[in-house]
Amino acid sequence: MTQTAVSAESVGFDVARLARIVPFLEKNFMASGLLPHAQLLISREEQPVLSASLGQARDGGPALGEDALFRIASMTKPITSVAFMMLVEEGLAALDTPVHDVLPEFSEIRVRTGGGEDGTPFTTRRADSPMRMIDLLRHTSGLTYSFQEQSPIDAAYAAQKLDVFHQPRTSDEFISAVSQLPLEFSPGCGWNYSISTDVLGIIIERLSGIALPDFFSDRIFAPLGMADTFFTLTASHEPRLTDAWQIDDAGTRTLYDRGASSRWRLPLKCYSGGGGLISSTNDYHRFCQMLLRGGELDGARILSPKTVALMTANHLPDGGDLAANSQSLFSESQYAGVGFGLGFAVTQDPAATMIPGSVGEYNWGGMLSTFFFVDPVERLIAVFMTQVMPSSAVQVRRALKTLIYAAMTESRA
Repeated sequence: MTQTAVSAESVGFDVARLARIVPFLEKNFMASGLLPHAQLLISREEQPVLSASLGQARDGGPALGEDALFRIASMTKPITSVAFMMLVEEGLAALDTPVHDVLPEFSEIRVRTGGGEDGTPFTTRRADSPMRMIDLLRHTSGLTYSFQEQSPIDAAYAAQKLDVFHQPRTSDEFISAVSQLPLEFSPGCGWNYSISTDVLGIIIERLSGIALPDFFSDRIFAPLGMADTFFTLTASHEPRLTDAWQIDDAGTRTLYDRGASSRWRLPLKCYSGGGGLISSTNDYHRFCQMLLRGGELDGARILSPKTVALMTANHLPDGGDLAANSQSLFSESQYAGVGFGLGFAVTQDPAATMIPGSVGEYNWGGMLSTFFFVDPVERLIAVFMTQVMPSSAVQVRRALKTLIYAAMTESRA
């Protein structure tokens, strides 16, 4: 089902050009079997200009509904980052607060200098500087993810299951295990996508004294009317959860998690602030609206405009981009001209990215190929949902952004 709002032309969009987007998805991603389903919502000035639901929610099942639920993986990270900045606004922490002030397990962090191959012991040295809260927010902590498969530390994360969606440890056990492994580099000396936001989620729990699901629900989801966003699938929500798929190196798509018997129904010992949430397209669009409005939506103030501006500025060392700072790039994205803020990638130089956009546009995506972007210059939001991993196997994000910007007839810049 596809809907184009009659107000599209009034907010500077060409209806005929918008109409090219759905056929493009159908021809290049649906017909080939690469994507089983897809949902897209585009708005400008908070008015929807295109809403589309394509494919089947479940294998052999009904068409994807507007109220479908998706595992948003790393699109959880901006929500966790917002939650932490709420605590910063309350004076409970600051960006330069050392992590060990809240997590004493990180008091003696060390950096790998060698070893770790084939079970050999790591050789290490003391880190040059303490890990700070800003390092967790911008992924300059020296932590890592196993799926990058770049180093013996990545392999150690895999062996210990430190970055699975459903962590077998309690929060305290998780922090203890992570803190005992060396870092890839001293905090602040590079950018490496990692479990940093999972650590940040546990910091939120320790600072607030509130379990992460309750903090999210009471302080963010309920005020914003996001009734379909949560960590653990309930019986009433189960019929709406889509199937999730994975693609192997040969390009074969197989079922990863069945909606009707999903692992997301299981009780959790530790909540992944970096990747554990389920959400809907409409819910996540409301979260983006809050950001676009400078931290407020429908009378609910989540953050101040200055805090949102701080979060969506580039915080990489010396104002550099991800291409210069990254220790390992893993996704489909091209990172030239893209900085990183406090929970978001931030466009610094559209020409270097080689796709249309605005300076200050911020975005992120998830491993199951979901993504969003907010362009505060053009007052533009796009949320794309599907369920295929890894995102590097589905080259859809750059193409979609190009098509969306190509449909604009007026620029606010």
